Amino acid sequence: MTTSCGATPDPTGGNGSPASSELRRDLWFGNLAGLAIAAQMLEAFLPGLGPWFKPGLANIFTLVAFSWWGWRAAVAVSLVRVVAASLLLGTFLSPTFLLSLSGACGALLGLGLALVLPWRTGPVGRSLLASMAHMAGQFLMAWLVVVGHPAIFQLLPWFLLGAWITGLVNGILTFLILERLESCHSR
Repeated sequence: MTTSCGATPDPTGGNGSPASSELRRDLWFGNLAGLAIAAQMLEAFLPGLGPWFKPGLANIFTLVAFSWWGWRAAVAVSLVRVVAASLLLGTFLSPTFLLSLSGACGALLGLGLALVLPWRTGPVGRSLLASMAHMAGQFLMAWLVVVGHPAIFQLLPWFLLGAWITGLVNGILTFLILERLESCHSR
């Protein structure tokens, strides 16, 4: 069904044939990965908030994939984004790529943690977990590859505070996107 919102995803498979549902899911996966790559490219050209610190807008699309299709889809969107954006930016296998990959892996571990918690988490809670784990992963990689001095961890509380703020904002944006898409789908 096409509405003024366009064709919206149906994580349950919808009322179409299995092949069309699979095609629709693949198209939405491609759209989310493309939007995540574009967001990471945009952030690369924005002034930084500090070393290794970006708003993490690309993670919004990973969170949407996680909410619709689960952890495996989030892994796919995140890894496609990290590799493709690094190839486009010319940073593949550089320390920047390793920082991005370690942050993405940390965020995916945070989302995996959200699955095993004894309580349910919404987009904001998932985003906070992913954001904090993302920053922890980047700090660990920065210590191992870039700085090599344990004094770097004295900065970690400040970076975790920044990660909490951006995680909160990205979680709210993810919630609003999911609400909008859900309202379009229910029409």
